[in-house]
Amino acid sequence: MRRPLVTAAVLLALAGSLGAAPAGASDVPPLPDRLADTGGGSQLITAEAPDTGSTTGTVTWWERRGGRWAEAGSAPARFGANGLAEGATREQGTSTTPTGLYELPYAFGIEDAPAGTTYPYRKVNEDSWWCQDNESVAYNRWVEPRPSHCRAAEAEHLISYGTQYARALVIGFNYEQPVLGRGAGIFLHVNGRGATAGCVSVPADAMAEILAWADPEREPHIAVGTASGPTAITRY
Repeated sequence: MRRPLVTAAVLLALAGSLGAAPAGASDVPPLPDRLADTGGGSQLITAEAPDTGSTTGTVTWWERRGGRWAEAGSAPARFGANGLAEGATREQGTSTTPTGLYELPYAFGIEDAPAGTTYPYRKVNEDSWWCQDNESVAYNRWVEPRPSHCRAAEAEHLISYGTQYARALVIGFNYEQPVLGRGAGIFLHVNGRGATAGCVSVPADAMAEILAWADPEREPHIAVGTASGPTAITRY
């Protein structure tokens, strides 16, 4: 009479062990909680690549809900053709995406802002350029029209990038106090054909979703980095 009871107990124990989550899996905090800094706002975008040689990874947007970070959306991402590099020492023209934690000054695009967008949004026209000329006082700035001190060969004619700059967010890398030769024109924008020249890119629908989600009053930032190593995203 005791054998069926013993068998049932064993089966229950086995079922419990099979259904249990791996030890510690539920204890891993969300990525924003593992960052050294999130910028102080209640919205955050993370752009994470497996390593510095990667040209692909993941962009995730997060927000504070009830005192905790929660994922609001995620999309596959593309990075620079030569991977990622430490933002503090990156060099212009290397086709690397700078790692670090950055503000998002404003958005722009050739197309209209998505419905629901509250972020400052600047519309691109035929006279819109981004100056990357190290000899110009407008280095790493939108110029409209392009001044004579910013050579056309050293600037991006924004309207020429109809796919990538359909919609974009300016990443505040080397923006507040630009260092010549460090790099200019780093954006979060719509995917082109492949890896970028140093920006972060996502599919068009994800870019539209991010712009409709971003709230300037919640002070969103972007953290760019790798899963581990000296450029680990958790360092920023």
